[in-house]
Amino acid sequence: MAEAAAAAAAAAASRRALHFVFKVANRFQTARFYRDLLGMKILRHEEFEEGCKASCNGPYDGKWSKTMVGYGSEDNHFVAELTYNYGIGDYRLGNDFLGLTLVSSQAVTNAKKLEWPLHEVAEGVFETEAPGGYKFYLKNHSQPPSDPVLKVTLAVSDLCTSLHYWSDLLGMTVYEKDGEQQRAVLGYADSQCKLELQGIKGTVDHGTAFGRIAFSCPKKELPDIEALMKKENQKILTPLVSLDTPGKATVQVVILADPDGHEICFVGDEAFRELSKMDPNGNKLLDDAMAADKSDEWFAKHKIQKPSG
Repeated sequence: MAEAAAAAAAAAASRRALHFVFKVANRFQTARFYRDLLGMKILRHEEFEEGCKASCNGPYDGKWSKTMVGYGSEDNHFVAELTYNYGIGDYRLGNDFLGLTLVSSQAVTNAKKLEWPLHEVAEGVFETEAPGGYKFYLKNHSQPPSDPVLKVTLAVSDLCTSLHYWSDLLGMTVYEKDGEQQRAVLGYADSQCKLELQGIKGTVDHGTAFGRIAFSCPKKELPDIEALMKKENQKILTPLVSLDTPGKATVQVVILADPDGHEICFVGDEAFRELSKMDPNGNKLLDDAMAADKSDEWFAKHKIQKPSG
């Protein structure tokens, strides 16, 4: 146990928090939320003809797309990965994802201008929802020069068990811990987006809208992460595999699940930096894909409801 913790801590210095994956059913409204309300940029947009080998788009086989949105380069910003499955009309929310917190008074102003529902839940902190019901917490301060995205909050059923997993096995530093409130904040570096674990009563329900949090590490560490999880009898959803993106770098990933079933992707950093380069055509590619998407019309014409995820 001590040996595993020491190895994890040593490796942690080279790891980065990358993004959180959200399944989206309405790309148009979702793009409006991220671009016009949050003020994020479309960093890249990719279309795929068949399901992902690592279930990046969920357990679906058909045509799908991936849109990366954020406040700046994926090299030093935590971003959102929006996955859209052409044949799916909605997803059921669970209680697993509790919110993403960011700092932007401009986003608060934009929400008011767009008449997007907004509730002040603490002094200077506003809660709003992305299409699909995903909660976002906007701190009403001017955007920092560094990444405005502060933390992702996930529900856990047993904080101690989760802390052992994320800190001892995955090597995250515990920045805050509050036993009374059953919460902890962890991260790989002071400057990176943090992971907040919030204890809840009962079990964590992932619904069908469940997401995935992604981190990078040096490619050579991926087999070690997989071996450690095997040794510790932890769940491996997808053993080490190569993922192709048409016309872009091939990356290696291993997909894990924590004790509550939260999905975790570790990707080789070197190839990911190539894959994740910002595409100046990202905005146009997304707009063109939305304009060409006739899936809603097809289902309406055949008098069929678009299936739920």
